[in-house]
Amino acid sequence: MLYELRIYTIYSGRMDAIQARFKDHTLTIFERLGMKVVNFWIDGEGRSKLYYVMEFSDLAERQRLWDQFRQDPEWIQVKRNSEENGGLIVEKIEEFIMKDAGFFHPAQ
Repeated sequence: MLYELRIYTIYSGRMDAIQARFKDHTLTIFERLGMKVVNFWIDGEGRSKLYYVMEFSDLAERQRLWDQFRQDPEWIQVKRNSEENGGLIVEKIEEFIMKDAGFFHPAQ
């Protein structure tokens, strides 16, 4: 199993827009395409950042699903609509691919 940590830096004043886009559209599109979000966070220190982790069986699945997402007609329209009046929302996206560390076992 692989995990992808995604860190989005959001343009000033656009945090509400990114949250609405995820809540109202993006998470539903992910689900429809079979993309699994493990957890989601908003920066706890007030920075304009959003963090989430996704789970994939391997790199090939990750690539296939992200390609499907980027080409999805609903996503293309949602992105266009959400940026129409207020401009771009996401300034930068950082992606980190991670796998379980065999030595760590969470407390039960």
